[in-house]
Amino acid sequence: VRDGEEDAAAPQEERGVFLTVSDTAHTWIRGVLLRCPDGRDHHPQHDAACSALTWARGDLDALRGEPHACTKQYDPVTVTAEGVWRGRRIDWERTFANACTMDAATGPLFRF
Repeated sequence: VRDGEEDAAAPQEERGVFLTVSDTAHTWIRGVLLRCPDGRDHHPQHDAACSALTWARGDLDALRGEPHACTKQYDPVTVTAEGVWRGRRIDWERTFANACTMDAATGPLFRF
């Protein structure tokens, strides 16, 4: 098996969810692949992110987040989640007024 072929042949359920955070002009972007529950990823808050995704049953609109006060500074960030979680396809994108409001709404999922 050549490099990469094994991953390409893996069942979709095992690929995980690719998460990104970027500014709205896409002058910078960060991303990480979240694999629940196996943890073979580089998400710095893997367990908390998987717990949040599990609590929401894979519906990112249902994340309970971690509400806290934020400034009204307008510095928009866009977050995306694409992949397969427990057999369910996820293709989600949202833009928040700033990183603080994104963090309050999504909790640990996009903390990387």
